[in-house]
Amino acid sequence: MISFGAGEPDFDTPVHIKEAVRTALETPGGGFGKYTDVGGLPQLRKAIADELGGVHNVALDPEQVLVSTGAKHSLYNLFMALIDPGDEVLIPAPYWVSYPDMVMLAGGKPVILETRAEDDFAVTADQVRAACTPRTRAIVLNNPSNPTGAVYSRKQVEALGAAVVEKDLLVVSDDIYRQLVYGDAEYVSIARLGPETAKRTILVDGASKTYAMTGWRVGYTAGPLPLIKAMAKIQGQSTSNPTHISQIAALAALTGPQGCVAEMRAAFDQRRIAIVKLLRAIPGVSCREPKGAFYAFPDVSAYVGKKTPEGATLADDVQLCDWLVEVGKVAVVPGSGFGAPGFVRLSYACSMQNIEQGVDRFGKALATLR
Repeated sequence: MISFGAGEPDFDTPVHIKEAVRTALETPGGGFGKYTDVGGLPQLRKAIADELGGVHNVALDPEQVLVSTGAKHSLYNLFMALIDPGDEVLIPAPYWVSYPDMVMLAGGKPVILETRAEDDFAVTADQVRAACTPRTRAIVLNNPSNPTGAVYSRKQVEALGAAVVEKDLLVVSDDIYRQLVYGDAEYVSIARLGPETAKRTILVDGASKTYAMTGWRVGYTAGPLPLIKAMAKIQGQSTSNPTHISQIAALAALTGPQGCVAEMRAAFDQRRIAIVKLLRAIPGVSCREPKGAFYAFPDVSAYVGKKTPEGATLADDVQLCDWLVEVGKVAVVPGSGFGAPGFVRLSYACSMQNIEQGVDRFGKALATLR
């Protein structure tokens, strides 16, 4: 089986990060592996505030930062603290699978804004304005996007910023892939547009994707102090502090050499170019060029509804993906889970060999459908 499922870099965690952990664990009487403050180590919160403050051009106090057990945990805390029953949150589709469910768990209502492949899956300012009601609380902006790899242009971000200010919305800015942008694309921070957008933006980020630290589980949120305090109360009654030694690793990641990030980004870029070329060579498959993250999101709707050689009809993308696992020995993720039926997601955070062999299997299996 060749899997394109997991959104997880295949690289090892960089050596200097592991060495920092090893040194800490071997320090006699260092107190590593104990409880920390619920919100995270003070030195880590300062490093996060400094890094995010520079990227987004905002002044952040370490007290405005909450460290959690992965960015997913950060988002969960955020929605639980922010949303009252009946509040609405705008979520552009395709979306990361957990956004709508987290909003509903908090008692809120996800309002899905459909986007189109021909527009590079970008939601427009007019869509945002039209969707707002008196109960609209926030919009989720995942840039670059999981699952599409789309990156918003500066013009698009500026237009969205104007709509956010006009409608007095909060922006949940999920920036977990912001350092993985390719070609002539650039990551544009909506907070950086000016003080009016900055004060409405809640930053969600983490170490997982940038530093190949998915299993270490370190994410963080920066935002208005009252909100961060409310999130910390929730975290204090659920998980308490994130893992102490993982926080040591995250501190080393943020404050250590950054050459590892550039190396991994360059490798992802090569894989990105290769997988798009291979996917576009399959008859009936169309694929927009992803500009960020490490996902390709091709349209395979031409194969939905077709029959297998055994005579079974593949009625939707979920059945298609199940069949590809069984027959093609290749795993891709159905777009329905992301609010985009007829598409599939392939992670290219895997080896070039797997990309070449896996897409070959993918294409050969599709070719047998009638």
